[in-house]
Amino acid sequence: MLVHFFVRESPRWLFVRGRKEEALATLKSIATPSRSSCLTWSFSEVSFQEERWNNGNVFSTIKILVQKRWAFRRLLPVLVIGFGSGMVYYGMPLGLGNLSFNLYLSVTLNALAEIPSSLITMLLIGKLNRKFYVLAFTTLSGIFSIMCALKGEVWTRFQIGLELVYFFSACTAFDILLIFTIELFPTCVRNSATSLVRQAVVFGGVFGPMLVATERRDGISSYGVFGLVIGCCGLLAFCLPETRGRAICDTMDEEEHKEKAICNGEGDVLA
Repeated sequence: MLVHFFVRESPRWLFVRGRKEEALATLKSIATPSRSSCLTWSFSEVSFQEERWNNGNVFSTIKILVQKRWAFRRLLPVLVIGFGSGMVYYGMPLGLGNLSFNLYLSVTLNALAEIPSSLITMLLIGKLNRKFYVLAFTTLSGIFSIMCALKGEVWTRFQIGLELVYFFSACTAFDILLIFTIELFPTCVRNSATSLVRQAVVFGGVFGPMLVATERRDGISSYGVFGLVIGCCGLLAFCLPETRGRAICDTMDEEEHKEKAICNGEGDVLA
């Protein structure tokens, strides 16, 4: 209810959909009084390309993402990475009881680990290369997860520290992945792409409790499996283009034009 009354629709999305008057009204409502009077004149000088693919079907944008080869080549890797991140993010806290450490303190420390993860992402995202750091944090998470699964008195002493680094890395990779997804797709399909990634994350979380239960029943280390999954899924970041500093497109045609320009050696002409 609060979102409905206090959050405005994206002017950019309205503009792409051809709802120019609504976009202008939204901008006026959030602009300062000194600048709102200039918006009408500014918009009259702007030409836009209304997205042609929107036919009213709720699944039309998903169909576009699958049909367009370049879009599908971006969608598939982020879905797989989201799946691996979700399995770790939701499954790992359930396995804390299998570690040789105080359960209540472990849960508290894991909850606190999400705070610096979010802060680092928020403060440094403008300086971070999305592709590299998704790969780096998923790899780091995978390595420390596998180390948590190692047996022996020496490893047991450091388990909680290894687990905190593992969870922190997974959370940071997840945060960067969502921002990366937003930048990979143009405005007309961005909501659908982000929703699909979110569903992949939740779907990955379904398997977390199963792995934890398997460890308790059969002794198979869930942390070892978590590490392998997120490490292997993160490797697909190699298949994605870097988006840091690049302009965000509004339509599929605009994105395709920019990709062709880059392939022809013209650089990011729209940045």
